[in-house]
Amino acid sequence: MSAARLTGTKYGCGSGGCGACTVMLSRYDPHCSANACLLPVVSLHGAAVVTVEGIGSTKTKLHPVQERIAKAHGSQCGFCTPGMVMSMYTLLRNQPQPSLEDIREALTGNLCRCTGYRPIVDGFKTFCGVSECCQNGESGKNCCGGGPSTLCNAPAWSQVRTQEKTVQTLVLHLHFQLMLQKGGGGRLCFQGNRVKWFSPADLSDLLELRAAHPNAPLVVGNTNVGDPGFCRERVTDPTGTGALWAIAGVTFGSACSLSEVKEELQGAVGRLDPEESRVFQALLNTLRCLAGKQIRNMAVSRGPQRLKCSAFSVAVASYKLTHKLPFSPFAGGTREVPLNEKFFAGFGRTHLRADEVLLSLHIPRSQPWEFVSAFRQAQRREFAFSIVNAGMKVVFKEGTDTVQSLSIFYGGMGPTLLRVKRTCEGLVGMSWNEGLLEEACRLLAEEVALPPTAHGGKTEFRSILSLSFFFKFYMQVVQELREKVGRHKRKRSEPESYLLTILHPSHIQMVSEIQSSKDPVGRPRVHIAAFQQATGEAKYYDDLPAVSGELFVFMVTSTRAHAKIISMDFSEALRVPGAVTFLSARDVPGQNRRLWFNNTEELFAEEEVCCVGQIIGAVVAESREQAKRAAERVRVTYDDLSPVFFTIEEAIQHQSFFNPKRKLERGNVDEAFGKVDRILEGEMYMGGQEHFYMETQGLIAVPRGEDGEMDLYVATQHAAFTQEVVGHTLGVDSNKITCHVKRLGGGFGGKVMKIASLSAIAATAAYKTGRAVRCVLDRGDDMLITSGRHPFLGKYKVGFMNDGTILAADITYYSNGGSTLDESSFIMEKALLHMDNGYKIPNLRGHGLVCKTHLPSYTAFRGFGGPQGLTIIESNVDLPAHQVRAVNMYSEEESYTHHRQPFCPRDMVRCWDECLEKSDYSSRRLAVQHFNATNRWRKRGICAVPLKFGIGFSKGFYNQGAALVNIYKDGSVLVSHGGTEMGQGINTKAVQIASRILGVPMSSIHIKETCTGNVPNAAPSAASFGTDAVGMAVKDACEKLMKRLEPVMKAYPKWTWSQWIVEAYCQKISLSATGFFMGPHTSVDWEKSEGAAYYYFTFGACCSEVEIDCLTGDHKNIRTDIVMDVGKSLNPALDVGQVEGGFVQGLGLYTIEELQFSPDGALRTRGPNQYKIPALCDIPPQLNVHLLADSQNPNAIYSSKGIGEPPVFFGCTLFFAIKEAIAAARRESGLNGRFALSSPATVEKIRMACVDRFTEMVPCPEPGSFTPWAINV
Repeated sequence: MSAARLTGTKYGCGSGGCGACTVMLSRYDPHCSANACLLPVVSLHGAAVVTVEGIGSTKTKLHPVQERIAKAHGSQCGFCTPGMVMSMYTLLRNQPQPSLEDIREALTGNLCRCTGYRPIVDGFKTFCGVSECCQNGESGKNCCGGGPSTLCNAPAWSQVRTQEKTVQTLVLHLHFQLMLQKGGGGRLCFQGNRVKWFSPADLSDLLELRAAHPNAPLVVGNTNVGDPGFCRERVTDPTGTGALWAIAGVTFGSACSLSEVKEELQGAVGRLDPEESRVFQALLNTLRCLAGKQIRNMAVSRGPQRLKCSAFSVAVASYKLTHKLPFSPFAGGTREVPLNEKFFAGFGRTHLRADEVLLSLHIPRSQPWEFVSAFRQAQRREFAFSIVNAGMKVVFKEGTDTVQSLSIFYGGMGPTLLRVKRTCEGLVGMSWNEGLLEEACRLLAEEVALPPTAHGGKTEFRSILSLSFFFKFYMQVVQELREKVGRHKRKRSEPESYLLTILHPSHIQMVSEIQSSKDPVGRPRVHIAAFQQATGEAKYYDDLPAVSGELFVFMVTSTRAHAKIISMDFSEALRVPGAVTFLSARDVPGQNRRLWFNNTEELFAEEEVCCVGQIIGAVVAESREQAKRAAERVRVTYDDLSPVFFTIEEAIQHQSFFNPKRKLERGNVDEAFGKVDRILEGEMYMGGQEHFYMETQGLIAVPRGEDGEMDLYVATQHAAFTQEVVGHTLGVDSNKITCHVKRLGGGFGGKVMKIASLSAIAATAAYKTGRAVRCVLDRGDDMLITSGRHPFLGKYKVGFMNDGTILAADITYYSNGGSTLDESSFIMEKALLHMDNGYKIPNLRGHGLVCKTHLPSYTAFRGFGGPQGLTIIESNVDLPAHQVRAVNMYSEEESYTHHRQPFCPRDMVRCWDECLEKSDYSSRRLAVQHFNATNRWRKRGICAVPLKFGIGFSKGFYNQGAALVNIYKDGSVLVSHGGTEMGQGINTKAVQIASRILGVPMSSIHIKETCTGNVPNAAPSAASFGTDAVGMAVKDACEKLMKRLEPVMKAYPKWTWSQWIVEAYCQKISLSATGFFMGPHTSVDWEKSEGAAYYYFTFGACCSEVEIDCLTGDHKNIRTDIVMDVGKSLNPALDVGQVEGGFVQGLGLYTIEELQFSPDGALRTRGPNQYKIPALCDIPPQLNVHLLADSQNPNAIYSSKGIGEPPVFFGCTLFFAIKEAIAAARRESGLNGRFALSSPATVEKIRMACVDRFTEMVPCPEPGSFTPWAINV
């Protein structure tokens, strides 16, 4: 795509896990969405590929899909938007009037880290006639269609879509008809430097190729082979082999995609009686949650070469029960074999002969007394790779409940599919009753036991799942037998309700009726780059055209956690074709080391490494692939050092901490503990989180060849810091280094510190070679090198009175800072400063210690320690939680935080009261109790929390902003400021502010980029303070200009804006002005435990309800209500988007996203195949956001408030609701006491906490008696 300059198709992960690279692939069959990163170009012979550029642009005409996602505020950073557009566009090409379920399914393979998905669905659901306004109107009068009609009834757009489709369809159909008339042609062969690719003409040709190249992998969808850049001698593509694609009834060609299989099975289920279609229904239930739409469109049921027992083993387990497979050996015709455990030789291996290919899979109908089910449990509901999956079938003697035969297969319980033969044989002849259940569980516990060192870990959980799945199967069959005996017609099972995601609209404030219609402030204006983002025209750093002679740099990282570097041999690396040079510390022209708050940071490791993933060198080559291959050939010799430790507990044991150690205290804590009625002691662990911004880190360094000047086109939130570090590394002044930032594809704090080091390395390469150098981190390397949110351990002691009043609390926070300081000390300070949340605890003490371990250094992340500090105090709330929160909440008009900063909690209390009212908390809590009393294996929980979150930097010197505003003679305005646009809408709000003051339309104002040459020494775009600082600076500059223009405007009151500007120019009035905002002086005296740490506080409240499956640990988020105080919003649509996006990021933090490290300190979760962020299926079907009305904030621009970081904490409502549901399940087992639950509340942790008869059947290995697969750091 990059070679064709079709940059709208984005690289997000390289493994088909994010959907940013979605394109539409068309053959004569229906169009399908596909991941471009998994499609070798040579496999597309005879196909048409449509990218986002091919459906519409701002230069010609937008396609309705592009228009609607933009106008519904569904694009923030915009990096994922083209992929979303193409998924929806493909759906419309196949189904012009889709249902909500169709839309949900189309977007299953697309991830968004910014929006929270609600506005995306809002825009797209207008195509299926759902009459919901997209919230873009003014005082409820207009919708995003631009007129009184709602968007969903916009007839002009429907007409445009139909006309556009007709033209493209005719062209494509004509193309494919000509191809069919010409015939398929002969064999195709594509020869590269390292790969040979064959496309056979027909089945005979395929078999001939198989005989000639028995070791060549066969590729159809490429979803399991992955990146074709890996070295392969030969690859065979059988997609031209027509016989493999035929569908006859319920016999599937082996190259049929999973989407085709699903469609055919749905047809069979619709035609057949439920009893006859049980096996089809079981497969459908599996396929609905199996990966994303793009993967299912390309992935095949097993593939023509071999059946792989991996991602799709649930489906195979179901096939395996009843079906035979015909093969086609080259010289001996075909043969049929049963698909059973003997077919599999190991992981990804079968007993298929080298000269054989799989032709088809046959699935017969279910018999009257045959019952079939399939089960799977994955890290996230819609995920290709399951933790454990199972297929089960039982056949009864006719008219009885006596087992005639039983087949049970498990995936994820070993290197290949596991059939529990002994268990099945032992149950034959038994009646289907409690006695059989007990015996089955006993036999299963013995037969499927996993050793604690098994690959993949989670061994205890996986063993329990195997029992839970059988119990589910047992109960399902019991129910079906009852219905069968009672002759009740069984309804076909429908998709579970959580799949039908229908997000409710959010409610936003309206501007005053007396406000001028020309004044955009306070109105829900669309993000100013939304249309360019929707069409793929918006440029990110890697979209910029290659500079002549451009090189690529690839990092060489440490594979040891703590070792001395003995030698580095890069001779083999430089022999790779295209390799140019190798960089290490000795190549740095300036300083390789820099001092960061009395701690030394190294650019390249010089003598020893202190973590896996530390950069020790870099390879520069002519292309990305060559640089990557060369880097893999660098050989480093180490001498391991000790001690080596990774966890917080180990750091405490070694007393390994960074300085300074912080403490805050109010009142007399020790004395207060002697007066309380109850004391609660415990601890809570919070895991870290990967940023997973859709755009990985990188830059382009361009040397100017004069005076050491260099331009950096870089993805950074803090351009001034990057400029400073690069200058320090090159040994030149900062005025020679210019950083340009157009936009970021997401940041979330991760592009503040680490990008500066990457920029310095790329700049060093450019300095050494004299050529431009591009650096683009792969997703795996990005996750390894840059790290993420700090893991925290909180140890607490809390003193309560009997009425729930908290009289005293003593909390010690430990964070895992990693191997270098980074921003860890500031993050710990923020955690301490938020340890009271909204509660007045008269005696409160907190200690904060940052642990120094041998992991990559953790860094800033949205919330910056706030969520960790807030969560620990919320975990201390005992008794009826909502009552305790209300009793202890700040209430005095003039209250003081525990660090003695005054504030008024009135709006916080209002948010709390409104949240309880709008969520109908009281009645829903009673409904939850009723549900739990009537359901044994499903439980619900509900939780509401308040929020008080500090805005601004506690280091006062960062609370400043600057801007430059230029007016040109034609009246157009150019605004430059020091903030970074990364999806939060800072540029949109800046234009709204300038438009209000200057009195010109927003269309006359432009923001080109953030540039250190225009606005120097800018603070980072962080701490939810960007708009406050930049907005005030833009306001200051515009007011200066208006003051200069005032005499001209008074002299010629009837002139237009353009005439005033020309006259001002003729009068030699400066039309350029700088603006500056000197923010508040914030600081904390840590010795005295006092200080005004923040500019002001943002308040809010959130209520969430969840339901858990006690047998599997799965959970679904039912409903979330948020009331947020944003003051007088500058742009309520953008602010609601920040609230929803922050909440969904918090949803991931507290429930799904789990980082795993090996015992030797290597990150195991290095991409979307191992690390899952929330997808559309994870969002509560009801997500209601309300902005607090009549709120004022005299401290900030136009009484608004910063909102980017606070909502992340609201994800904890899901966590505590899950914990409440678990408590209800434990009470069923007679366990009424408190229990520990660490964050995130993954499926494993939920299931293990729901103690029952099945968990007790699986022995828990003794800690320390084995080496675990992964450790909690």
